[in-house]
Amino acid sequence: MAMQKRVNDYISQFKEGYFSPLAMMARFTEEVGELAREVNHSFGEKPKKSSEEANSIENELGDILFVALSFANSLNIDVSEAFDQAMTKIETRDKERWTKKETE
Repeated sequence: MAMQKRVNDYISQFKEGYFSPLAMMARFTEEVGELAREVNHSFGEKPKKSSEEANSIENELGDILFVALSFANSLNIDVSEAFDQAMTKIETRDKERWTKKETE
C-alpha cells in the first residue's frame, strides 16, 4: 500500500524508528481523544474556547491514520490484507443486520 510505504519512508530516516507497541497504543489513544474533542466542538454542546487553536476533524482523522499505519508497519502488518479480512467478516456477519435500501 502506498500510504504504508510513505509512512515507512518517513520513519526509516530516523535512528529511533518506530515506537514500541505500547507507546503506539498510547499515541493512538491520544489521537482518538483529540478527534473526540473536535467532534464535540463541531457537533456537541462544548464550543471551542476563543484561545484554542483552529483544528478540524479531517486533521485528526489524518493523524489517526498516520498512527495506525505506523503501528501496522511496526508489526509488519499489511493494512490492505487486514482491511480485506475485516470487510469479509463484516459483510458476512452483518449482511442482514441493517435495513437495505430499495433497488429499482
